[in-house]
Amino acid sequence: MKSASKAVRVLVVEDEPVISRVCLQTLRGEGFKVDVATNGSLAQGLLGEKEYDLVIIDIRTPVMNGKQLYQSILESNPEVVNGVIFTTGDLLGGGTKSFLEQSGRLFLPKPFTPDELKTVVKKALGRIGK
Repeated sequence: MKSASKAVRVLVVEDEPVISRVCLQTLRGEGFKVDVATNGSLAQGLLGEKEYDLVIIDIRTPVMNGKQLYQSILESNPEVVNGVIFTTGDLLGGGTKSFLEQSGRLFLPKPFTPDELKTVVKKALGRIGK
C-alpha cells in the first residue's frame, strides 16, 4: 500500500484520543498525509480548506455528528463521498445500522485494529481508483 499512497490525504474525524492516535500512527506509517478533527464542525472547516481523498468519520462526535457531516459532504463536497469510511461502536441502536446500509459507504466497527483499518482503507482506495 505504501508505494501508491504517498499523495493520499486523509481526514480522520474522531473525538476519542486513543482511536485518533491509532488512526494517525497507522495511516502516517503507510505514507498518508493525515489531519484529525475532533468533531464534524471542525472537519467541515478542514474540508473547505483542503482536498481529501478519504474521510474517516466517527458516527458519534460532539457538535456535529457523523451523519450530519456526511449530509454536509453530500451537499458541499460530493467529490469526496466515495472516499467516506464510517467508524462506530454502535451497530445496534439509534438507526445507525440502517443509516450505514442506506449510505452505501464502507464502515469499520469499533474497536478496530491497525490491520483492520489498513484493510478498509485499501478497499476505499480501490473504490476511488487510487
